[in-house]
Amino acid sequence: MLIKKLGTQGITASQLGLGCMGMSEFYGATNDAESLQTLHRAVELGITFWDTSDAYGPYLNELLLAKVLKGIRNKITLATKFGIVRDPANPHARSLNGKPDYAHKACDASLKRLEVDTIDLYYLHRVDPNTAIEETVGAMADLVTAGKIRGIGLSEASAKTIRRANAVHPITALQTEYSLWSRDPEEELLETCKELGIAFVAYSPLGRGFLTGQIKKFEDFAADDYRRLSPRFQGENFQKNLDLVHKLEQLAKQKGCTASQLALAWVMVQGENIFPIPGTKRIKYLEENAGALNVSFTKEELDIINTIAPKDAASGLRYPEQMMKLLDS
Repeated sequence: MLIKKLGTQGITASQLGLGCMGMSEFYGATNDAESLQTLHRAVELGITFWDTSDAYGPYLNELLLAKVLKGIRNKITLATKFGIVRDPANPHARSLNGKPDYAHKACDASLKRLEVDTIDLYYLHRVDPNTAIEETVGAMADLVTAGKIRGIGLSEASAKTIRRANAVHPITALQTEYSLWSRDPEEELLETCKELGIAFVAYSPLGRGFLTGQIKKFEDFAADDYRRLSPRFQGENFQKNLDLVHKLEQLAKQKGCTASQLALAWVMVQGENIFPIPGTKRIKYLEENAGALNVSFTKEELDIINTIAPKDAASGLRYPEQMMKLLDS
């Protein structure tokens, strides 16, 4: 496992991270005991770049990580987020808050839940259209000065917003969905991050599990699984996307790896500053993901992959319409 520079503020992280969201919500039944075992195994494997948010649960995921961080805090590059506000009365409702006073309040609350003194990478989870990005990042810069956070991150921000934010304080990382079926960042974001020395953290690099080849039919999802609401998992889109995965599985089989490993390895070779953070709550899949580090490609193989999964190959929006409206584009 390589430990690489994360941005230009002196922070480092494992080249492969771990998205912890599904341990507490969104992907069916949760099992804290199993998740804790998976987190401990991640440390053994060197997967020490952990990603959470106050919105996951809400709050439950940060509380879960706190149980593991005791005694190993110095081994972990810890990232959490603020800015998405959940409505207790309606689990599906979301609002955005990037106001300076809220940034301070949210950070203090996360520090308390995580039981740590400093957050390595603190993200604005979604850009608040009602608050100037300069104001939000200015408040986050104050958190850096106070020693509460080490680096500032943005999530799902446009290139224009990134440049405005970076003019206030150097941005350490941008987190955006990026995978073989979500290649939009290639239009402008990857180049912008490279130019400004910003790390690109790729979430959902396995297409919310679809690119693993483990998902066979819509009915397999639990009643409370978020993916039942995702356009890419519904109706005709499901079969079209499944056909794409079958082609990737065939190539993976020829290479002697799994579809998951092929998909993750592909993300990692797109740039030195790219850190995929696949999520899992099971040791089995964590270990499989780690195997992606052993996968390499020839130019011919990359050409084949680009033919199978070009930009816009996936059918359907990557979020339901109401959630697409929360993205800064």
